[in-house]
Amino acid sequence: MTQTQQAAVYDARSLGKGKMLVLGLQHMFAMFGATVLVPVITGLSMSATLLFAGLGTLVFHLCTKLRVPAFLGSSFAFLGGYAAVVATGAQQGLSASESLPYACLGVFAAGIVYFILAGLFAAFGAKKVMRFFPPIVTGPIIIAIGLTLSGSAIGNCNQNWWIALLAIAIIIVCNIWGKGMIRIIPILLGVLGSYIVAACFGLCDFSPVKDAAWLGVPFHWENTTFSIFKNPNWGLAVSAIIAIVPISLATMMEHIGDMCAISSTTGINYLENPGLHRTLMGDGLATMLASLFGAPANTTYGENTGVLNLTKVYDPKVIRLAAVFAIILSFCPKFSALISCMPAATIGGVSLMLYGMISAVGVRNVVENQVDFKKSRNVIIAALILVLAIGIKYGANDSISIGFTSLSGLAVAALVGVILNAVLPGKDYEFGANPAGDKAVDFEMNPSLRK
Repeated sequence: MTQTQQAAVYDARSLGKGKMLVLGLQHMFAMFGATVLVPVITGLSMSATLLFAGLGTLVFHLCTKLRVPAFLGSSFAFLGGYAAVVATGAQQGLSASESLPYACLGVFAAGIVYFILAGLFAAFGAKKVMRFFPPIVTGPIIIAIGLTLSGSAIGNCNQNWWIALLAIAIIIVCNIWGKGMIRIIPILLGVLGSYIVAACFGLCDFSPVKDAAWLGVPFHWENTTFSIFKNPNWGLAVSAIIAIVPISLATMMEHIGDMCAISSTTGINYLENPGLHRTLMGDGLATMLASLFGAPANTTYGENTGVLNLTKVYDPKVIRLAAVFAIILSFCPKFSALISCMPAATIGGVSLMLYGMISAVGVRNVVENQVDFKKSRNVIIAALILVLAIGIKYGANDSISIGFTSLSGLAVAALVGVILNAVLPGKDYEFGANPAGDKAVDFEMNPSLRK
């Protein structure tokens, strides 16, 4: 690390309280548009999402010795898992609100996988473990995540295509031609612009905002994972775990990519110190904590790494300040109600862009790691992952039944991909050999780092 970069790490300490507050608010707004979109799409609690984004970030910082300047927000990768569990619950006569706690149980189990992988990384090193999760497996899984969600985005856009297209247009303009923070928060600006126009044309019902209190508890017992044990549906619980746990393969790759990006931005190798095992453990623990209380899975956010790159202030204290702001905001039900009044077309427009970019990230992961499709093994693995994930989603009522449980297309595809990669000869992926490829998995819209 250069002297300039070392100075930047501690620069925030000499900025004064006023500038520190501004930097903290900037980091909160950078994560905001993407973080609040996940509960809007899934139906999870908005207040709980903000609370555990903040708490999860603080937990992550504790696990990483207060060294890594990362913010943890809602993960888009698990959207397909939530949708699959809700669909399975609907087949059994359960509402979405009744099924979501089971999805959160699956996410909790995925968090446990992070701990297992962290232990394997500590014991055997990243190169040996990552041979079992190469881009030929994770890339097609990420592509499938975006494609299997596309139908729900179109359904929301159908409510009002003009509003949806406006959201898409704002995101594109900000993402391509925006400067500074505008380029880092295109999703937030797309949501705000489309929402404001919809409100001006009378397309929003704000009565829930009027009825909501200014202060309140961020989560309720009936929305937590604990609530399912009052009268458990064990079949749905097992189905949720099987459907969601394999998605952790993709989010693990995203985590590693984000750690590489943050290390590249700050000039400090966080994969060595505090170590990838500690960052994975922190991410997993934050996800487990959030899922228990009805909040979405957490992940390290590329948007906030973009802010680091923009401001050149790398002090983790600024990130922790942003986490405190998110926690404070979670205790305002009126704010959550305002977000919940967002028109479906706005959600559809943003989702359409987001889901497409998730699939594009999968393509990028395959391309930048130079996966050789002249090899039959690679063609077979990719083909089966894509066909199983999409075919089961749209051709088999979202899942297939095996015994007393149901498997989503993503779950089947991930399991088949991992198994085929393990048994077929010709594995040639080596983690760390291609730094650009290691950073090519990032579900967030943050072009400023991809150099």
